[in-house]
Amino acid sequence: MKVNKKAIGSSFDDFLKEEGDYEKAQAVAVKRVLAWQIQKAMKDMHLAKAEMARRMKTSRSHLERLLDPRNDSLTLSTLARAGHVLGREIRLELVQPQAA
Repeated sequence: MKVNKKAIGSSFDDFLKEEGDYEKAQAVAVKRVLAWQIQKAMKDMHLAKAEMARRMKTSRSHLERLLDPRNDSLTLSTLARAGHVLGREIRLELVQPQAA
């Protein structure tokens, strides 16, 4: 069995960067967290999907796309409307990457 010595000690982030998949993986991870947070807030508020969609002034299918952790198409206005309905504040930040 041949061992790639370059990979020893490297991080998963480094691997994703080398493969060109880092940004996509980051986007998917952020979307999954957001979808989970929205679903949890809806559950805590006993808010059904149909009612959430009505309050957001959108369709149920649009809400389903928002809640689908695999669907990474998301607009800031949709996210802001969901946050408003749930009484939450949306925070986005552009930061310098941490040094390895």
